[in-house]
Amino acid sequence: MSVSTTGQEPTPFISLDGRSLTTEDLVALGKGHLKIKLTPEAEAGVKEARAVIEKIIKEKKVVYGINTGFGKFASTIIPNTKLKELQENLIRSHAAGVGSPLSPERTRMLLALRINILSKGHSGVSLEILHQMIEAFNASCLSLVPEKGTVGASGDLAPLSHLTLGLMGEGEMWSPETGWGDAKAVLEAHGLKPIVLGPKEGLALNNGTQLITSLGAEAVERALAIARQADIIAAFTLQVLKGTNKAFDSDIHMARPHLGQMAVAWRFSSVLDSDVFSSEITERNKPHERVQDAYTLRCCPQVHGVANDTIAFVKSILTTELNSATDNPLVFAKDDKIVSGGNFHGEYPAKALDFLAIGVHELASISERRIERLCNPSLSELPAFLVSGGGLNSGFMIAHCTAAALVSENKVLCHPSSVDSLSTSAATEDHVSMGGWSARKALQVVEHVEQVLAIELLAACQALEFHRPLKATAPLEAVYELVRSVVRPWDQDRIMFTDIEAAHKLLREEKVWEAVCPYVEQYSKKHPPPYAPGTH
Repeated sequence: MSVSTTGQEPTPFISLDGRSLTTEDLVALGKGHLKIKLTPEAEAGVKEARAVIEKIIKEKKVVYGINTGFGKFASTIIPNTKLKELQENLIRSHAAGVGSPLSPERTRMLLALRINILSKGHSGVSLEILHQMIEAFNASCLSLVPEKGTVGASGDLAPLSHLTLGLMGEGEMWSPETGWGDAKAVLEAHGLKPIVLGPKEGLALNNGTQLITSLGAEAVERALAIARQADIIAAFTLQVLKGTNKAFDSDIHMARPHLGQMAVAWRFSSVLDSDVFSSEITERNKPHERVQDAYTLRCCPQVHGVANDTIAFVKSILTTELNSATDNPLVFAKDDKIVSGGNFHGEYPAKALDFLAIGVHELASISERRIERLCNPSLSELPAFLVSGGGLNSGFMIAHCTAAALVSENKVLCHPSSVDSLSTSAATEDHVSMGGWSARKALQVVEHVEQVLAIELLAACQALEFHRPLKATAPLEAVYELVRSVVRPWDQDRIMFTDIEAAHKLLREEKVWEAVCPYVEQYSKKHPPPYAPGTH
């Protein structure tokens, strides 16, 4: 994969080859930050694979998916005169999803990932079809894809069929210029023609794990962003609760050297270390410093740490899946063969995303307990619910209830969907992954984690108001200034919803991490991190 800018084109291009796409790339493609082209090597591979398909048709060999029915009908041979109709019928009948349509961003990710997989040269599509898909992506002509209906084996059949249906000029499609409309009309408005499916091409376009994996890529990137910021928010809470930094001593974590645990302890130190960044709050409290804090403060490296390691593991699984041929059958042009297998089974990304939900949820679970400590005067030595004039004002009372509600919801969402399987297609597809739900609920869990931590961020900043005129460390003061640029101090009750939304937006845009980055870099010059850049 490489990124380039062509001429005066304002949007840079990414060159896809089916081998080097990253989760970061896919999220950027979803946001419309990149357009697509193929590498010359990928184009050559696609042509070679298509030649194998055309040879099979010419020699009248019987091969599954090319001139047979599908699933239970695999033994039904289809005459050459009906092969186009076979592929079109496959897409129309399999476009059976329900529910809300995917957002434009998520549909872009889905289409981009399908293009990347086809560019590997194992699917047997024509280069013409692939170029038409790229043209549709670059024009943001996006099919209506309902979010529900996949069991995650034989791939994400329903959503990918809807994706293909629009490209065929059928069903509905959206673009920024036209809005929603008839798919053929939307394509024509952009000077594009509907794709015409040849032998195997419908099966190549609707068979694979791309819905699970594209939604999973968004989930893992958002999880990575919130996990880093969770450390900063928790450190902020520790500071305003006058906690001790002793639990982040590197010797403790070298004695139990999990990479995530060491990374979290280091990040805490990078914004709390009084030898590098002085804190008037810490200095004032030195005569009363505790021996140790409650687990929600003291054990953050251990609890946040395993969330970080979980994210790293899931990212590695998804990165492989992003660049894997997951349709069936697969073409191997070098050996002039086509083979049926089971790469469409979504168990890998399904299990990984169930694990992601479980791992990341703990960031919200422990955050909610820290919010309780901030709001409870018997634990914080601060005004109840972080507001003056308690009684007349309720302060953060119900914001904490919201955090508790989200954590409770997550407990249900964290039940793994991939432990379930229902036999489908007349027992031909007798074990499935249920990975579509794994991906969708992982995204819900991550969003709840972001929202709970947004509430903690607001509460920590409000707690700092009661320490004034004392200052926190410089990195934490930078976070405070960031928050106060969008949310004013809570001097009396007002609508809380808008404050939570503003703080959530800061976290989604990684502004909290950006605010502390200069200080983290400064700290790293004296104390290098115990992990490679980009790994945690």
